[in-house]
Amino acid sequence: MALIAGASEGLGAAFSDYLAHAGFDLVLVARRQELLQSFALSMQEKYHTRVSAVCCDLSSADASDQLMCSVDASEIDVLVYNAALSFIGPFESDSPEHIIKIATTNMITPLKLVRVVGEEMLKKGRGAVILMSSLAGFQGSGFLSAYAATKAFNRILAESLWYEWRHKGVDVIACCAGATATNNYKLTNPGKTGLLSPSVQTPEQVVKECFAELGKKPSVVTGYGNRVANFLMQRLIPRKTAVRIMGDTTRKIYRI
Repeated sequence: MALIAGASEGLGAAFSDYLAHAGFDLVLVARRQELLQSFALSMQEKYHTRVSAVCCDLSSADASDQLMCSVDASEIDVLVYNAALSFIGPFESDSPEHIIKIATTNMITPLKLVRVVGEEMLKKGRGAVILMSSLAGFQGSGFLSAYAATKAFNRILAESLWYEWRHKGVDVIACCAGATATNNYKLTNPGKTGLLSPSVQTPEQVVKECFAELGKKPSVVTGYGNRVANFLMQRLIPRKTAVRIMGDTTRKIYRI
């Protein structure tokens, strides 16, 4: 059984489709019930597999407890945590309440889920955990400060657990995506980023690359252009310059 958090559209939907095609029963988790139920039904009709839909606000402090009341952790063989909250703009323009929701959705809930589900996978000696990260989490990212910090957390968590669990039958990977053509991305109304910026990937491309590296690497940057850009940012230019480039690019894209 595969549990996909943040499953009703975009990357979550692409992960769900990939896993259903591979023969997994699905537990789909998302906040918007109508959209979630509709997507769950489409997966069931398309693949004739067992699909459960669990409506849950992953920004709630007890979100992981709610999920574990609906799902038997011992039955989960694949955990994909794709859900995320973000705020684009000056840090001080976001409310303290929303910042806490970002931290809970992006860090605390997946941390709790990985702890509970991972323990069961280790008992069985098999399983896979995929945590979605972002290129924004490789260095300071102005106007994405809280989001970028939480994505750095997910990458470090996944890479650490990859080391701890790699000989125990449980594969862990951080999937570090760049700009991806999801509905949420389009709703932010991004502008042009410049001639040298990597092209936007489709969710299906990101998912395919992620599974190709699962079990081989602690983390993967999807998209050739993203890998080149990340190499330049991390290896060839000063840290201060990399942070400035990220902030300047975000300012330009979102006309801040």
